[in-house]
Amino acid sequence: MMRYSDRRVLITGGGSGIGQACVLRILDEGGRVVASDVSEDGLRDTASKAQSAQDRLSTLVMDVGDEASVTAGLADAVGLLGGLDTLINAAGILRSARLEQTALADFEHVLRVNLVGTFLVTRESIVPLRAGNGPAVVNFSSTSAQFAHPYMSAYAASKGGILSMTHTLALEFAKDGIRFNCVQPGSISSGMTDGTGQARQSVGPGLPDDADYSLFPRLQPMLVIDGGEMFAKPSAVASVVAMLGSPDAFFVTGTEVRVDGGTHM
Repeated sequence: MMRYSDRRVLITGGGSGIGQACVLRILDEGGRVVASDVSEDGLRDTASKAQSAQDRLSTLVMDVGDEASVTAGLADAVGLLGGLDTLINAAGILRSARLEQTALADFEHVLRVNLVGTFLVTRESIVPLRAGNGPAVVNFSSTSAQFAHPYMSAYAASKGGILSMTHTLALEFAKDGIRFNCVQPGSISSGMTDGTGQARQSVGPGLPDDADYSLFPRLQPMLVIDGGEMFAKPSAVASVVAMLGSPDAFFVTGTEVRVDGGTHM
C-alpha cells in the first residue's frame, strides 16, 4: 500500500519505540515525514533505519513540553514539508511510582510532556492542517486511560486527558474537515515500557520494588504473539496509526482504537 504518496506528515517522538515504528511505516507507504524528538541520538537511529527513504525523511530536535521549542519546531517542520496533512502525536514518557512517593515535580513532568505537549503541538499545527489534504491527527492515549494500571497515576491522568481532548477537538474541527482520533496501546514492547528508548536518560518506568502484582489480574494478551513473546512489537501500533492518519479512514473521527491483543477485554 502507498496510502501516503504525496502526504506530508509530522511525527513527534520519532526517535524510539512506537514513534519510530510510525516513521518507518509511513515512509514505507510513500509519505514525506518530519520526525521530531528530544533526543538527537534517537533521531540518528531512526534515520539509519530509513536508508531507502532518506530523500523523504527530515529530522528535527523538538521538546514537546516547551512552548518555544514547539513554536519554532512546527514552523521548521511545515517549511520542510511545504504544508501538513497528517500529525501524529507519539511523544510521551512513562513514570511509575507509589502515589505517596511521587514528587509533585515528577507528576507535573509527565503531564507536561504527554498532555501539554500534545496540546502545544496540535495547537501550532491547526493552521497548516486546515490547508492540508484530507487532514488528520492521531493522538496517543493508552489503555491506562480507561483501565486501572496501579502505580501509574500521572501517566493515566495524562492519557485520560488526551482521550478527552481528542473527542473535543474532533467536534470542534469537524467543519474544517480535520479528523482527530487516538490509539490506546497496551501490551506493547517499546522504549518507553522497557526503559531502553534512546530518549530515556533518567528514571526508568519499572514498577516499584515492592509492587503488589496481585493488583494486575491479567497481563497476558489473549492473542498469541509469534515467538511466544508477552508484548507485541511497536509495528503492531504503527499499522493502526497509519490507517487512521490516511485517507482510508476518511469517515472515522472522534474515537479511539485499543491495540492490546485483547488484554483489556
